[in-house]
Amino acid sequence: MNDFLIVGGGVIGMMMARQLADAGADVTLLERGHCGQKASWAGGGIVSPLYPWRYSEEVTALAAQSQSSYQPLTQALLDETGIDPELRSKGLLYLRVADEADALAWAEQTQRPLEVVDGAFLYDKEPEVAPGHDRALWMPDLASVRNPRLCQALRASLIARSNVRLLEESEVTGLEVDENSREVLGVRGRQMMFAARRTVLCNGAWAGELLNDLGVASGIKPVRGQMIAFKAEPGLLGRVVLMDGRYLIPRSDGHILAGSTLEYTGFDDRTSEDALDSLKESAYRLMPKLRDCPVAHHWAGLRPGSVDGVPWIGAVPGYENLYINAGHFRNGLVLAPAATQLLSDQLLGQATQIDPAPYQPAVRQRALAETGGSHH
Repeated sequence: MNDFLIVGGGVIGMMMARQLADAGADVTLLERGHCGQKASWAGGGIVSPLYPWRYSEEVTALAAQSQSSYQPLTQALLDETGIDPELRSKGLLYLRVADEADALAWAEQTQRPLEVVDGAFLYDKEPEVAPGHDRALWMPDLASVRNPRLCQALRASLIARSNVRLLEESEVTGLEVDENSREVLGVRGRQMMFAARRTVLCNGAWAGELLNDLGVASGIKPVRGQMIAFKAEPGLLGRVVLMDGRYLIPRSDGHILAGSTLEYTGFDDRTSEDALDSLKESAYRLMPKLRDCPVAHHWAGLRPGSVDGVPWIGAVPGYENLYINAGHFRNGLVLAPAATQLLSDQLLGQATQIDPAPYQPAVRQRALAETGGSHH
């Protein structure tokens, strides 16, 4: 019997599988479609919460650890698989920040480099940004990763491990529970049952559904995000630029991503014309030259929304051998290395680098009850 059964093959599930396998465990990973093709693929790949000073300490702690993990992780994946996740550490320019004082206070407190720069600095870095800005906030060490490539590299690295079984096109329809002991024995799929000593839910927005079936309220539900990519010449944009909650992200091949919407539409991951128009307008406001660039792609993903953006990481209360790592909302990719390390360490009986208490499902449930289950 397998040591671990992981449900969900996004960035969180694949990193969990890799860490547990590297510790010598036998792991089976089940993915309803193709690994890394859902929210992990759909995001922008910025390795930071968009406005990090607006987040709770719980999110900040995980983000800080993850940011220092991405360089060695992407290098290891490139060495192992030959697939380059394209980590770019070119910084981020914030335009029109209403709570600038809060941002600077946060930067001082957390020792993160963040400074006010003038228009000359801004246009020296990014000449094509819309004219008329006389100041910006500059975060020089911010990185972005090309998330589809990261997912491809993680998947290839799992396939290369003899103690990992990767089963794609394997939708989980429910959990197999011993009604007397409340022990989770594994999961049911369309055709078969999979058994394991311990089961870990890493299936993002779908984790809330499986928990609902057990009578566990989590507040984890899908939040649609739509994005577009412009086909542009390399060099038009060098770094991430953010204004009024919308951003542009450059890729090495010249593509420029523009995102993103925040929509509560259930499990509907279709794109809409309204969103396309809105994203194009935001992009043109940031960089007028994009009017000359065709939209090459338009897609949508479902983020695992949680009540305050703090993920559920740990043992699910009321059941034996059932764990969860989900509910990372907009920051799944940002928090993934630290969030998966935190749960792997607990599952393997090792000391954790971050206090696990605030992320425990029992604690998150109390927070859910206090907020009445509304998402911020």
